[in-house]
Amino acid sequence: MKFTDSPVIDLTVNGTKLSIQQDNGSMHVGTSVWPCSLILSKFAERWSTLDSSSSTTSPNPYAELFDFRRRRGIELGTGCGVAGMAFYLLGLTEIVLTDIAPVMPALKHNLKRNKTALGKSLKTSIVYWNNRDQISALKPPFDLVIAADVVYIEESVGQLVTAMELLVADDGAVLLGYQIRSPEADKLFWELCDVVFKIEKVPHEHLHSDYAYEETDVYIFRKKVKKNEAESVS
Repeated sequence: MKFTDSPVIDLTVNGTKLSIQQDNGSMHVGTSVWPCSLILSKFAERWSTLDSSSSTTSPNPYAELFDFRRRRGIELGTGCGVAGMAFYLLGLTEIVLTDIAPVMPALKHNLKRNKTALGKSLKTSIVYWNNRDQISALKPPFDLVIAADVVYIEESVGQLVTAMELLVADDGAVLLGYQIRSPEADKLFWELCDVVFKIEKVPHEHLHSDYAYEETDVYIFRKKVKKNEAESVS
């Protein structure tokens, strides 16, 4: 793979500089850095509970979400690994970065490039969203599922929603960085998610002020209680 002609993206998270090298000559979308991974990373940094000294007197509406103690996380469609690395630096030390096989060289290149900043090599796994065996091998459920800019092909939307449902714990959350890439994929995605998840859109004013692009959003998904489960509880 040739990275030398592609621009490098720098991102400072929790005082540590990440340097992400893209492969813009690749045929795979995962070898470029997409805006939502940056949005998601800096949103998490803004509300991270890692450094309580940086918090204000105002209550933190995301304190529970970003309390990473004894939490397991996974990123779907990690690409070059920006968000996964950022969340690791913010305290999510048990995290797996996943993508399809052709994207792995770019991911591993960037993990090696940032090994000094990270202090270790993060776990990676090849995961195709329609492969139940690969998903089961990850030993779900996870407390936090991270995904950024992963909705762009209508044919893969159902697989993605199913993978998120299988991977996230009943009391966990999916944190999604989102931008419309395909009207058809967008429509189907929200229809399917509405069946499975309670959906909370993060107000734009809660995003990091330098990373609050008009066309991008952050959402928090939590599993809906299934009807038969609700009846058994009552």
